[in-house]
Parts: sequence; structure tokens; C-alpha cells
Amino acid sequence: MTIRMLLLPVLFLVVFASVRAELDADELMKQSHLALYYAGDDGRTDVTMTIVNKRGKERLREFTMLRLDNEEGGDQKYYTYFRKPSDVSRLTFMVHKSAEANDKRWIYVPSVDLVRPISADDKASSFVNSHFTYEDVSGRHWSEDNHAIVGDSTVDGVPVVVVESTPVEDLSSFTTRRTYIDTSTYLPLREHYYDGDGTLIRVFTAETIETVSDIPTITVRKIEDVQKGGHTIVAFTGIEYNLGIGDDIFTERYLKAPPREYIGR
Repeated sequence: MTIRMLLLPVLFLVVFASVRAELDADELMKQSHLALYYAGDDGRTDVTMTIVNKRGKERLREFTMLRLDNEEGGDQKYYTYFRKPSDVSRLTFMVHKSAEANDKRWIYVPSVDLVRPISADDKASSFVNSHFTYEDVSGRHWSEDNHAIVGDSTVDGVPVVVVESTPVEDLSSFTTRRTYIDTSTYLPLREHYYDGDGTLIRVFTAETIETVSDIPTITVRKIEDVQKGGHTIVAFTGIEYNLGIGDDIFTERYLKAPPREYIGR
């Protein structure tokens, strides 16, 4: 065994000791949240969502999503335009996300030419009948949970810090969550969600990570329902950051008439 091989475990411990000295659990979760949900000042992406039930039957959703950050780590706006399948084609969905209050959501249903608000109280409800929740899509603010570093590990050979989170208020779909954070990018490579009995109920996995405009980006994500079976895979393509998307895009006018400079591609 070479001296270099002997030193690797020592170096590994030194790196993690340094990380722990510089960042506490709250700061780690903040940086992870910013890396995943606040990349750039705005963003556009095409999305292919594959929903697989416990019997292996697949359903597809295709849509385009726009995002605007009004404040880093604070208020955001999301706009989603559905293309496929035919039963949701031209349907649009908009979220005004608030860091300090309930989100505001609207949906436009083209078949009846109607815009209606959606209750923002149930963040754990399914997003378009997938295994992702509304909270998964736009993010759960780090201040909603208490955090503690519980160990170090690796995910597919990548060193991670493990943070355990518990909701501040007992209104969440989980009791405990463990997040495995890549300390070089702060991206969450895996998340395990547990119920009150300590039973694993959901697993999030960063399937593919690519660098887009010098920003490490999870381009394929997976959520697995461990208890009920089935999973959903979301693949992002055509990702663009810092486009200068205007705030006016995220209004009722564009729910009915999608902005073609971003949607018509």
C-alpha cells in the first residue's frame, strides 16, 4: 500500500472537518436549496416527465417551465405550459412563491377558457398526478425545518454530508428527511423521507448532473414512492439561464396567451 493510499482517508476527514467548521447544518441546507432552486437569476427548460405506476405502466407529460427569482433565496415565480398528452395540451400553470407566506397558484384550462386559483395550503399534493409534489417542484424553504448534521457518506463515490431535517410545524407529509449533499456543488444527490414510525416513504435521487452555463445542474431527477410503489422521472433539456425574463410574463394575461419567445420553440 502506497503512502498516497494511506493518506486518502486522512485527507477525506480533513475536507469534511473543514466543511463542518465553515458551515453549520442550516447554512448547508440553505446553500443546497439555492443550488437546486435558484440557479441563475431566471431559467427556462423543456421537461419530459415519465410517470410509472407500481405495475410498470408509463404515462408521459411534456411541458416547458419558466422561472424568475425576485430575490435570492426569497420570492420566485414559475410558469408552466403543457404540450402533451392531448388532455392537458395548452394547459398553463403559474406559481407566485413566497418565502414568508403561502404560495399563490393559478391554472388556465383551455377547454373552458377559464383561469382559476388553486389552494396553496396542501403543498404535499401530487403535481399533475405524478410522484412529485408541488413542494418538490418549487422547493421547501430551508427555514421551514430544523436541521442537524448527522454524518458523512458517499453517493456513487461522491463525498457527501448527511443532514437530518424535521419540520418546524407538524403540517408536512414527512416527519424526518435525510439529505445527502455534495459539498463541492451543494446539490442534494439523494433525499430519504420518513414517516412518524421511522418508515422510509419516499426517495429523491439526482440521476444525472451536468454543467449548464458553468452552473452544476441536476438534469434528471427521480422520485420513488417506497410504500405505494411506482416512481416518476423528470428529464430537463434545452436548459437556459439568465435570459432576462420579464416579471410581466407571470401574469394572468400570459396564462391565456403563452409568451412565444420562450414557449414557441
